[in-house]
Amino acid sequence: MIASSLAVASRLVSGATVEWRCDPRARNQRIYFANHSSHLDFIVIWSALPPRLRASVRPVAGRDYWEQDRVRRYLAGRVFHAVLIERSTGVSTQSAAQAAVERMAREMGERDSLIVFPEGTRSVNGEVGPFKSGLYHLSRRRPDAELIPVHLENLNRILPKGECLPVPMLSRIVFGPPLATSASEEEEKDEFLSRARAALMQLRAIR
Repeated sequence: MIASSLAVASRLVSGATVEWRCDPRARNQRIYFANHSSHLDFIVIWSALPPRLRASVRPVAGRDYWEQDRVRRYLAGRVFHAVLIERSTGVSTQSAAQAAVERMAREMGERDSLIVFPEGTRSVNGEVGPFKSGLYHLSRRRPDAELIPVHLENLNRILPKGECLPVPMLSRIVFGPPLATSASEEEEKDEFLSRARAALMQLRAIR
């Protein structure tokens, strides 16, 4: 009941139109990767999915934000079943990032899909920043999962960084076709990340 209510509220606030360039009903495991400009991002993506798939699609989010109070902890753990990760800081940045990727791959199990944000942080102006390496390493650990680019438009204006109350406004979500598998398993990390970002950026031009 809470999940359904949040999905309805999210659609009302975001005024989102949803466009699919892939099969929305596919049951195979997926990694949805999207641009990031608002705390509403994963909720809007999740609410746009067919209801029967929501229970098996889990957002990846920062533990520091979603465990700040009882309400957020409840939503993250009991409603969205989020995979909460430690943000990498200090000298342990590399090891923390590796641990986060390993956890994401493990939490997918044989059933679940993930929503991830490869930029690693929210954009202030809505522009899509460079992708960090996590998506590359996750795709290598879970080559069985489809990689689906998702472009979110206008979410940065509905709930800008630093704000806590959303401003109702129209937005747009485009689910793109699966990222093509590289012809070579030896594709370099930077090449893969550029290709994934380009696939997401192409969705912005679709009208």
